[in-house]
Amino acid sequence: MSLFWRIFLLNAAMLVVAAVLLLGPVTVSTPVRPGEALAVGAGLGLMLAVSAFILRIGLAPLGRLSRAMATADLLRPGGRPAATGPAEMAELIGTYHTMLDRLEHDRASSTARVLSAQEDERQRIAQELHDEVGQTLTAVLLQLKRVADRTPGELREEVTLAQEATRGSLDEIRRIARRLRPGVLDELGLVSALRALAAEFPDHDVRVRTRVTGFPAPGDDDPGAPPSLGHETELVVYRVAQEALTNVARHAHASHVTLELRRVSDRVELRVIDDGRGIGSAAEGAGVRGMRERALLIGAELVVGPRQGATGTEVLLRVHDEAEGITS
Repeated sequence: MSLFWRIFLLNAAMLVVAAVLLLGPVTVSTPVRPGEALAVGAGLGLMLAVSAFILRIGLAPLGRLSRAMATADLLRPGGRPAATGPAEMAELIGTYHTMLDRLEHDRASSTARVLSAQEDERQRIAQELHDEVGQTLTAVLLQLKRVADRTPGELREEVTLAQEATRGSLDEIRRIARRLRPGVLDELGLVSALRALAAEFPDHDVRVRTRVTGFPAPGDDDPGAPPSLGHETELVVYRVAQEALTNVARHAHASHVTLELRRVSDRVELRVIDDGRGIGSAAEGAGVRGMRERALLIGAELVVGPRQGATGTEVLLRVHDEAEGITS
């Protein structure tokens, strides 16, 4: 029954009962007798109580919908109110669900296009850094070597310093190119790419430990090995690990970091755990929201929170086998 008819029939029933009582056993005299005033007051109080009770029940779905709309986050799907209550309420909640589905689909589609364009741009920049800047610095190194061979002894040290600076710049360019587009991910797979990522951690005072469970070693063609991750899923896992390690280097002030990749039953889990100062009550930054967007692209679950039982932060990415991107 619709909310209109519920309220209308309730008020009509109470008015009919009040009229019958006034025409029957309950009468009002002039002046009003105490018993008559008590009966009318009790009847009025009962009518108000019943009306408030019915309205509270009827409008409860609207309150749930209001709270759900206030806390809705397209990066954290789920927690939708049930489409219950009067017909108008159920229709309104159903319309909200449809709108939310459309918004999540549109956001996922636009995010996928943006991230795909971002990866293409990273690949282009990495290629230009490697081919253009890298080759230019290599040529400069060769020229400096020829100059050093013909330079008098008192100037050779300065040329050597220039060589070392150029060589350091070349190494940095190559490192940036690998971070922009990790060739090891395409050539050797996710496990090797994560190990290389941990080895290149920018803060040398932080010890990074890598643990891999349930994945075959590179080059292992065991037919009984578990299903492998698809390219898109591997790229998402790699980028989440990369962003998590970047956040540790920038904000955590940690001394130990654990990068763990494991297969558990029907899912794959990536964990990045540090012993730093933790996230506290700080709002999520662009890096964490970027990780959430990537996780949603493959239907994965991302949890970022305090480390269990100790100080620090834990980033958990959970990818189920039925998620997009996992192939046999």
